[in-house]
This record gives sequence, C-alpha cells and structure tokens, in this order.
Amino acid sequence: MKKILLFIAGFAIVSCANDSKADKVEYTVLSGKIENQKDDKILLVNNDFKKEIKLNDNGTFTDTLRVDTGYYTLMHERSSASLFIAPAKDLKITTDATKFIDSMSYEGKGAATNNFLLAKTNRNKSRNAVEIFSKEEPEFIKIITGFKEESIKALKETKGLDDEFIALEKKNIKFAHLLNLSRHAMYYPYYSKNEDFKPSEELLAYFKDVDYDNEENIKQFKAFKELALNHYSEKLKPNEDIKGTVSIIKGLKSKTLKNTIAEELSYFISPSYKESDYLYKSLSEISQDEKFKKELTKKYDIIKNLVAGKDSPSFDYENHKGGKTSLADLKGKYVYIDVWATWCGPCIQEIPSLKKVEKQYHNKNIEFVSISIDQEKAHETWKKMVVDKELGGIQLMADDAWKSKFVADYAIEGIPRFILIDPNGKIVSADAPRPSSPKLIELFNELKI
Repeated sequence: MKKILLFIAGFAIVSCANDSKADKVEYTVLSGKIENQKDDKILLVNNDFKKEIKLNDNGTFTDTLRVDTGYYTLMHERSSASLFIAPAKDLKITTDATKFIDSMSYEGKGAATNNFLLAKTNRNKSRNAVEIFSKEEPEFIKIITGFKEESIKALKETKGLDDEFIALEKKNIKFAHLLNLSRHAMYYPYYSKNEDFKPSEELLAYFKDVDYDNEENIKQFKAFKELALNHYSEKLKPNEDIKGTVSIIKGLKSKTLKNTIAEELSYFISPSYKESDYLYKSLSEISQDEKFKKELTKKYDIIKNLVAGKDSPSFDYENHKGGKTSLADLKGKYVYIDVWATWCGPCIQEIPSLKKVEKQYHNKNIEFVSISIDQEKAHETWKKMVVDKELGGIQLMADDAWKSKFVADYAIEGIPRFILIDPNGKIVSADAPRPSSPKLIELFNELKI
C-alpha cells in the first residue's frame, strides 16, 4: 500500500450563518493574478470540493465561491499552496508561477490567516528532512517538539487572526506534530541502516489515545488524514490476506477513510493480481464515490481482456532513429516492452538491468522496446537521454503521454510497467517481471526464447 510522505499538511471545517427568515448564503470572491502562467487554469480543492478557475490571457482570474470555512489547496500545474477560505472574507492572490510560493502575496479580509500559513510553509521549507529524521529518537522528539512550540508561539503572536481560525490551527498543529513523530519509524531505519529499529514506548505513548477513525478530523485536517491512512496501511495486507484487508475497511466508520483506502487499493487490480475479481467487487461495495466506481469498472473491464493468450493492444509510435514503429512490424518475435519516462526515478533504476538483459538476449528471437510516455514538451529531453545513457533496443515515444491509446488499453496507472507479447501478437504477460527480477529470465527460459 503506497504511502503519501509529505512534510507539510493542510485542513477544513464547516460554518454557516442563519437569519430569522431563511438560511443566509455568504459568498467569497477569490481573485488575483498568476504571472508567467504555465497553464490556463488554477484548481481549488478540499476533500469532495473541486473548483477549476480559468485564467485570462494575462493571468488574472476572479470567481465567486460558495464554500465552507476551512483549509483548501490551490494548484497551478505542479505547484500548490495551502489556503484558508471563509465565507464573506474575500481574498486576492498574486504570485509568479516560476516561483509559486516564494512570490506569493495576499490582500483582502482573508490575508492575515493566509499570510500566517505562508510563513509556516516557508519555515517548513527551510528544514532539512534528511538531517531531522536521521537523528536518534530522543533528539528527534526534541526537535519535532520544538517545531510544534514554534508554531504555537507564532499563532499567539500573529495579529488579525480570528477565533475560529485559531481554534482550528491549534488542532492542526497538534496533528501535524503527531504525523511528524510517526514518520521517524518509517525514515530512521533507512537513514541509519538499522532495519531492526523499533520505536520506543515513549514515542508510542503519543498515539495511545488517537481515534484514527474520526470522520470530522479526517475531513478537516490533511495531517490527520495522512496519519490515519498510515496507521491503517500498516494493518492492510492485500498481497497476503485480501479478505482480512477488506474486513478491516468495511469495519471503518469514516466514509472519507473508506473511500480513500478503496481508491488506493484499486491499484492492486491488475493483470498479475490473482484476487482482482474479489477486490473489484469488494471495493465497489465499500466505496460511496460514484465517480471512482465508474472508473474502477472501466479499469476492471480492461483488465479482463489482458489475460494471457488474448490479442495485445497495438502501438505505432515515433522511433528515436527515425520514422515510426508498430507492434505489427515486430511480428514473428517476442516483444518485451518497457513503458517509462525520463522523469521516473524507478524507471531509470531499471535501465542497467534492462541493458544487461538486452545484451544477454542479443540475436535471440526477441525485441526489446522502450516506450516513453513523456509529455510532448519533453521530446528533446527524451531524445537526449536515449543518447546520453546509450539506451539500446527500440526506443519509441508515445503520441499523447498517459492518454496514449496503448497506455490506456493496458490500464497503465504507474510506471515502469513491463509487458511481454508473443511472436503472434498475443499477450504472454500484461504485467511482466522487471529486468532486475530473476523471474524475468525464468520466464524467458520457460518460453525457450
């Protein structure tokens, strides 16, 4: 189960006013300008809320929002910032997309709270996570507690903050503190090379009374949501005990937690996962997110057609050496496909092993094809990396990154992904072993390649 390992957390809560005749709806105007914009929109998100706001050609934007009081995330391309938004507290944002956080400034009734959050973000940015999580446990606890005390002090000393925000932020600081404490057991063994490390009773005592299945806290605070997800991820064992895993999820009270865990577990539904049928049916029952369930069914329907012996989806992509190459061009040989990208660290880690296997099977009845799913703007980066790293085999670039038909037809959601196709264009394995795995050579030997 994958974990989201962030160092900065965010948040949310509900508030509404009432008059004597009817519910009084208060709106917030969000406006501003994004200099050097990298996209034609910004996104404002918070749990079930998602609002796309279009940018004008000069980067300006204005939108009237009906939102609950709380913490939101403002996103522009790959950059993001935490915002606190409340009804009737208009907020104007100005920033430069090339230095999104560093150039951020606020005006309006909501400026004070957001300047507080911005200062907190900048404090966190200045901290060296590797240095912090490398510390022995007593020193680590002291450092993390110091961060908490620093945030509490800043909250007390900052002028212009209203009582509602202060109350929320106190909880947020508490949960961020617990989240950071919980990370020591994850990071320290790696940095210290001490795989046998176990957290002390002193550290575990911090979590003794935490109710992880608390819907209100999960919806309001990103830090708490991550803390809860990490807690339950340690209990879920989809590869070893899928029925026990499903039972744990069904027993949760929090709708948000159920939906989030269901979405994360959906990544296990794949051509190589033996329990895909059971997991699909279980997640369809557990999740209350209709959009997710539609996407899950779409993926499952694709997976069912990716079994061994079925005709493989095809491709016809740009070849690094010129022209285009299709799957049909390679008929008569086994085809081992590596779906990768220049920005993907795990993909690049497989390159030495892939080159070794290619050399071992040179002049055998198999072609090695690497398909990059880089964006078009990274075309030159792809071409250069192929040359610089002396990549062998057939180097292709997909026509539309993640949206390329071959990628969609194989339900690829994460890379690297490896696929093996037989000489007749039939699927041998839609989720083949990696080059670094001994199982790949075992498979080749079984096929007498």
